[in-house]
Formats: sequence, C-alpha cells, structure tokens
Amino acid sequence: MNKAVLITGGAGFIGSNFIIHFLESNPDWFVVNLDKLTYAGTLDNLTEIESHNNYAFVQGDICDRPFLDELFKKYDFRGVIHFAAESHVDNSISGPEAFIRTNVMGTFNLLDVARNYWMTAPQQYKEGYEDCRFHHISTDEVYGTLGEEGLFTEETPYAPNSPYSASKASSDLVVRSYFHTYGMNVVTTNCSNNYGPKQHIEKLIPTIIRKALAGENIPIYGKGDNVRDWLYVLDHCKGIELVYKNGRVGETYNIGGRNERNNLYIAHKICELMDEMKPKAEGKYSDQIAFVKDRPGHDMRYAIDASKIENELGWKADENFETGIVKTIEWYLHKLT
Repeated sequence: MNKAVLITGGAGFIGSNFIIHFLESNPDWFVVNLDKLTYAGTLDNLTEIESHNNYAFVQGDICDRPFLDELFKKYDFRGVIHFAAESHVDNSISGPEAFIRTNVMGTFNLLDVARNYWMTAPQQYKEGYEDCRFHHISTDEVYGTLGEEGLFTEETPYAPNSPYSASKASSDLVVRSYFHTYGMNVVTTNCSNNYGPKQHIEKLIPTIIRKALAGENIPIYGKGDNVRDWLYVLDHCKGIELVYKNGRVGETYNIGGRNERNNLYIAHKICELMDEMKPKAEGKYSDQIAFVKDRPGHDMRYAIDASKIENELGWKADENFETGIVKTIEWYLHKLT
C-alpha cells in the first residue's frame, strides 16, 4: 500500500487546493483528508478527486485525542501536513475561544499523537519511521505589523495583534518546542495572504466580487490603505510541497508572493477587470465601493521576504497579482453567475 499522509483542514480553501495538487504530483502517496467541516470547509471544494483511488475523507475534530490515536493506528501515517485552523480575524475578535481551542490545543494534540506514534523516546524514531515529518502551516500575521519599509523574515520577532494571530503564534512555538525537546522532524511555513479559487466568500477578494455582482456596497475598512502581500494559492501549494519534501528539519520558511497591494487598489482592480469581463447594465462596479469603520487592532502592513525558500529550495511564485486575480475572478464568475 502507498505511504499515507494525513492532511488536516483539507476541505478548506488552501487545504483543498493543496490536496488536488499533491495527488496529481505524488501517485505514490495515499492522502487522508481530516476536516471538521465547519462553515469554512466544504466537500464541494474536492469534487475533482472525491473518487480518487489514493484519497479518503474523514470527518473529525483535531481536538479529539482518542479519535486521532485511532486514526493513526488505522492508516499508519508517515507524515502530517497541518492546515486545520480557525482563520478569520473578524471572527477571532467576536469569539476568540474557538481559536485558542482549535489552533493551540488541536495542534498540540496532533503533534503529540504523531510523536507517540513515530517515536519511542526523545531523539529516537521507531525503526522504519525515521523519515516521518510534521509540516505546520502558519501565517505572516504572527509577526505583527510593519511600517512603510521592511519585510518579515524568518528571524522577525513574533508580535501577534489579534486573537487569531496570537493562537497561530502559540501553535508555531509548540511545534518549535517539539523539535528542540524531542528531536521531532518538524517544519513550519508562514505565508502571506492567499487568494484564488475556492476561498471562503467572507474573505476580502471573494467579498468584493460577490458584492459587486449583487449590486451592493463593496465594504473597505478605514481608508483602504492597509497593505498585504498577495500570494496565489497554487504558488503557495507548490511551496508547501517543496518544504515538506526538501525543507531542513526544524526550520521555518516564509512563503510570500512579493505582491504588495493595498485594499483600495485591490477593490478598484477587481472592479476594473469585472467591467470588462461582466459589464453592468449601467455604471461601473467601482461606484459601489464604500468605506466602513476599521476593525479593532487592524494591522497596517504585512510583507514577506521569501528569499530563504527561493534560495534554498528553488521556489518562486509563477503568478503576479495581476495575472492571478484574472484567474480568480473567472472562477468566481463561473461559480456565482
């Protein structure tokens, strides 16, 4: 039987894109997708591979430790790629407890179950399990906010500013500790803002497209001058695969698109493209842009220095924002109209 890898959160935006990509390029692996199927995950994201011979879906919660123990025994996992997380900042402001539970305790459960299954003692893997790896997917938000200059590197001190980013920072540190204390084979990737097909409709880019089509106000926080480094989801998936296979044990790799854009530019760019791709009966989509009260603790700027993964592993983004956004709008137009 093919080696089994556990991918958590694989019904969500990035996880589903990753599973489809990984199955295509790794016929010798069997993928088990574990997802709780909260509002943020849907099996509609995986219709392309639902009957794939090397794929199985399991519904469950990473906070349920006995369940995880049984899953490892059943499938004999030789790797974990951990996407599962509560991730919407606005939701973390109104309901932080779920973020601490899933992102911190859930990650700890997964790590500890994997360690007990793969290892007999600190620094000691069971025979045949020496190459088992735990890959933790994180975010650039753990680094806090940047001024007008500078980039986040792997050495940037953590300074999370929302309950979401604090929960992710905590999980990153637990993963780090399992490398330093137990000698566990872990890697972490911190990515910039992803966009592309299958993103949940509450996020910025799908919201702009959805509201534009509905003829509703397109809400932009504050003055729209918050800057993010945008990464096309398939580029991120390729980076994750590279780090999972070739990244150095215990290391962190930042994956960013080198595509800094502010929110107002993004709204205007999407409206401009939609004017061409699906014109309104009258007027322009940009007429619908409306400014709303800024969110509490809203970080001004994120931007990632991806030099380490570029230089060590040969990764680079294939899409820039202007090419990736066209593909993204096309996908949403097909889905929503």
